Amino acid sequence: MIATRLSTAIKHTPAHTATGSFNDKAVVVSRSAVPSMQRPQQRSQSHANLTTCTAVKEQTATSAGPSTEWSQKIVQLPAKQRGCHIITRNLLQELPELGEYEVGMANLFVMHTSASLTINENASSDVPLDLNDSLDRIAPEGPHYRHADEGSDDMPAHVKSSLMGSSLNIPVRQGQFAMGTWQGLYLNEHRNHGGSRKVCVTIQGQKRSDGRKYPASRW
Repeated sequence: MIATRLSTAIKHTPAHTATGSFNDKAVVVSRSAVPSMQRPQQRSQSHANLTTCTAVKEQTATSAGPSTEWSQKIVQLPAKQRGCHIITRNLLQELPELGEYEVGMANLFVMHTSASLTINENASSDVPLDLNDSLDRIAPEGPHYRHADEGSDDMPAHVKSSLMGSSLNIPVRQGQFAMGTWQGLYLNEHRNHGGSRKVCVTIQGQKRSDGRKYPASRW
């Protein structure tokens, strides 16, 4: 059809009205003879709209997924003598709500400046003893501290607390702390008479979709 209209235009259009020439013949091309240049743009715009709609649907599906829930509790541990103590079982007994979580993270924070938390071996009874002996060698008692008005064991306790740390982040998986077989939670008591210690436990994660609980931990 385009070729026919071009031929007709060449035969019947006067030379002085031509917009171009070909073999001394006037060539006039009708606007209707050329496909509209807007159509590819329209197709591109339609494709963009489709992509946008798809993205919105994906975002909506994602936002409709399981929600993140929080729980927090302050666990009071009984007074312990100076040293390093494995408290995994004692702590979990106070956290029955842990079994509700499918996946998440737990933050443990000891609310004192003369005690600390760590994770270490839970099999050999020598490990807590050796760990405490090592801390005593790193921060021994003595007259070389400025802060000495709360007892000779107080400032070394502050040093040990800062070295070991006051908090732990532990993954939660299927209602349990996702720790290794030989890993245990330690409360390190750095005072001779520290008294009862508080640990703030914050759990963040997704709970089981069926509303049930996982069995209690093996620890």
